[in-house]
Amino acid sequence: MRDELITFLQQSLGPNGVLSNANDTERYCLDWAGARGAEPLAVARPASVDDVADVMRYCHQHDIPVVPQGGGSGLVEGALPDRHTPELVLSLERLNRIRALDAINFTISVDAGCVLQAVKDAALAEDCFFPLALGAQGSCQIGGNISTNAGGLNVLRYGMTRQLVLGLEVVLPDGRVLSDMRPLHKNNTGYDLKQLFIGAEGTLGIVTGAVLKLCPHPANSRVALIGCPDVRAVMQLYGLARRSCCDLLTAFELIPRRCIELALEAAPTLRDPLDEPHPVYVLLEVAASGELDLDTMIETLFSQGMERQLLSDGVLASSETQAAQLWQFREAMLEGQQRRGVHLRTDIALPISALDTFHHQAERLVAELSPDAEVIAYGHVGDGNLHFNVLPPTGLDDDDKLALLHDIEEQLFELVTEFDGSISAEHGIGRIKQSAFLASLSAPEYDIMRGLKRLLDPRGNLSAGRILPRSDGR
Repeated sequence: MRDELITFLQQSLGPNGVLSNANDTERYCLDWAGARGAEPLAVARPASVDDVADVMRYCHQHDIPVVPQGGGSGLVEGALPDRHTPELVLSLERLNRIRALDAINFTISVDAGCVLQAVKDAALAEDCFFPLALGAQGSCQIGGNISTNAGGLNVLRYGMTRQLVLGLEVVLPDGRVLSDMRPLHKNNTGYDLKQLFIGAEGTLGIVTGAVLKLCPHPANSRVALIGCPDVRAVMQLYGLARRSCCDLLTAFELIPRRCIELALEAAPTLRDPLDEPHPVYVLLEVAASGELDLDTMIETLFSQGMERQLLSDGVLASSETQAAQLWQFREAMLEGQQRRGVHLRTDIALPISALDTFHHQAERLVAELSPDAEVIAYGHVGDGNLHFNVLPPTGLDDDDKLALLHDIEEQLFELVTEFDGSISAEHGIGRIKQSAFLASLSAPEYDIMRGLKRLLDPRGNLSAGRILPRSDGR
C-alpha cells in the first residue's frame, strides 16, 4: 500500500509534493510542545485545492488514513501521525496564497496554509487589521486556526476565530470540494455549513481556503501593566475597565507573580516592570482607529482602581517599544514554563464572574494533593479562559510526576464541571483530552457528533481517533 501511495503522490503532486524518507518527514512528527507522533506513511504537500481533492479521493478509494497538518503549534496532539495506525500526513504548507483583499468590504480571501502573521501583514498593508493574535502567529496557519477555532489575546473584543470567518472552502473525506467563498457579511440562506468545520479539528473535512473578516486598523493603542493584591481585585478591576474603557478594551490578561519570574528567567534582557513585586498583575490594552485620548482613559482607570484599593502600582507604555516589552512578559513566561519540563497544562473556560472563586478552590485542591506542587494560573480574564497549570515537585521521578499530574487533572476537571465550565477554551480536544471530553457529553450531544462524523467520513479515515474514538467513524 505504501509504495503504491508514494508512486501516486509523486505522479499527482510532482517531486516537491511528497516526502517519504524518515529524515525528511521527521519535523512533521513533532509539535511545539515536544510531543512526538509515529513515522507517517509519507507526507503529501499539495499546492492547490485540486491537489488536496485528488489525494483525498485516492485515499478514500484505497482506505488510507489521513491526518491534515498546519503549522505544528497545536497542544493536544491532534495533528501528529498516529502511533498505532500508519497515516498519511497531508501538509497544507504549500497552499499559502493571499487570494484577494477588499479594503472597502473589509475582507481577505486566503489559502489555508497562509501563516497567520502573513495574513496580518497583508491586511496591514491595506490599512486593515486581522485581529486574531496568538503567541505562535509566526508559524501557525490559518487553516489550523479555523480547524481549532483558535482564541488568543483579542477574544475579549473581536471574538474567537469562528466570529472572523465569512466563507470557507473544504475538501471532504471522499475528495469532493465544498466551497462557499462569498465575501458576504450577511447570508441567511439555510444551514450555515461552514460552522461544521470550524473547530472540528480536521475530523470532518480539510479546510483549504477561507474568507476572513477584517477590521479598521487600530493605529492608536496603549498598553499598561498593573500590580494588584489578589485575583479578587483583578476581577473587580476588570468590571471597572469594561465600563470605563467602553468597547475599546482589547486585552485584559491575568499574570501571577510567578509568571513574571519565569519570564525574567527565560529572557534575561527583561527587567522587573514595577518597583515592587505584586501577587498578581494585569496586562491591559486599549485600542482605537480614531484619535481618541486613550492615555486619559487609562489614567482615569488607574485613579479609580487606586481609590478602591484594586491596584497599588502600574506602568503605562509611552512608546511602541515599551508596549512590546510589556507584551514580552506574556510571551517569555511560556518559554520559562516549558523549560521546567513535564507539567500539567490546562485550557479551561469558566463564567467570568466565577474565576476568583474557582481559582481559590483549585489552588486548595492542588495543595491537598501535593503541597509542594506549584500552581501557575494565568489567562484571558475578559473571556473566562484560565490556563491553570501545575509544576510537580522537583524531587519526583518522571513516572511519579505524570501520575500526580493525572490525578490533579481529573479532580480539576471535575471542579470545572461543578462551575459549569469547559475543559477546553481554545486548544481543542485532539487525543489528549478525549476521555475527559467524552465523559462530559450528554447522550444527544454524543449521538449528533457521531452521526455527523459517520455522514461526512463513513470510512473513518480522516483524523481518526481525534475528538471521537476511532470506532465512531465507521
